[in-house]
Amino acid sequence: IEHVYRRASEASCAERVVVATDSDEIASAVKAFGGEAVMTGECETGTDRVAEAAGKLEQYEVIVNIQGDEPLIPPEMIDEVIAPLKNPSGPGMATLKRKFREDEDPSLPQLVKVVTDLNDNALYFSRSLIPYPRNPGESAPYLHVGIYAFRAETLFEFTSLPKTPLERAESLEQLRALQHGIKIAVPTTSRYSVGVDTAEDLEKVRRIMES
Repeated sequence: IEHVYRRASEASCAERVVVATDSDEIASAVKAFGGEAVMTGECETGTDRVAEAAGKLEQYEVIVNIQGDEPLIPPEMIDEVIAPLKNPSGPGMATLKRKFREDEDPSLPQLVKVVTDLNDNALYFSRSLIPYPRNPGESAPYLHVGIYAFRAETLFEFTSLPKTPLERAESLEQLRALQHGIKIAVPTTSRYSVGVDTAEDLEKVRRIMES
């Protein structure tokens, strides 16, 4: 969490970095390294937690949700996800996509895919392989990178909306936004991060940091 916090603080756009948590242990660890933590209640999703924490802070125009399991996140990715929201007439929500690496299998359901329109706005997110390669080489699949930027009013609107059938079917909360008509900008990043979801991931990240 300290690595995530410090990397987020290096983003040129970051005015304030806060850890939102319902864990006293995490809050104590954050305070121990000089960070700021905001306590929340139990939340069903990370977005719900971010919204609850944001409601306890002074008003900010844009709020970015960064997962606490991304110790290698490049600060530039945070600047990239905010970029579409700098346009006053732009969307209220943004996330990122990138090309799959050679060592990644696009067919795996834990790797979420996204397809966009010609202006890089999301058409659909899925755990299935999209687009289906009926004509290989026409449109390669893109991996969805799980970092989100919201205009404050969009964040609070989104978390107040009821879940949708597609969200429940795929277990992807961003589909709630699409089914309720919220536009999501999805610019492409060339940067790469390794999340820590398993013990194997943890060892992989440790090796990367040591080298």
